Amino acid sequence: MAAVWAALIVLVVGDFGSTFFYHVPQHLWFTLHLRTHHDRRRSFWDHAVLSIDPAVLADGLLGAVPYLVVAALVWQISWQGALIGLLLGQFHVWWRHTTEIGYRTPAALKTPLRLLWVVLPEDHDGHHRNPDIEFGDIFRFYDAPARALLRLLEPTSRKARNAASRRVKRQPVRV
Repeated sequence: MAAVWAALIVLVVGDFGSTFFYHVPQHLWFTLHLRTHHDRRRSFWDHAVLSIDPAVLADGLLGAVPYLVVAALVWQISWQGALIGLLLGQFHVWWRHTTEIGYRTPAALKTPLRLLWVVLPEDHDGHHRNPDIEFGDIFRFYDAPARALLRLLEPTSRKARNAASRRVKRQPVRV
């Protein structure tokens, strides 16, 4: 039972950390994640599963750090559960990127996974197409709070700063 709890803690708390301490800040202030994960010229199947591009690997590693930290913290509860949580998280990364190769979640699986708030490949495909929706790596219940935080912090974002600097540059010089 300890292994089940440890795995669940790794997945839920790791997803919280990855969403709010990596994913949301990347969408607001940084470019690594947007350049690698949301580049429409690049296959996101390649990005998540096959790529050896150092920037892509860095993005994946930085997104995984919260899961690794949580796994280290629950290691004493159950090292087996910590490892199972990390493995399930990695398998979920690969699975949620399968729509590009034609996978569709079977109807019989959709209902129970929806009840557990699990991000399906079709959900994550929506995030690739519109980076402002479908937050949460593993669990959909992080989407609404992540979007609310993005709206709250939008005035501090890289996009808002760039727009403000363009407005300043366009203003005529008054003599």
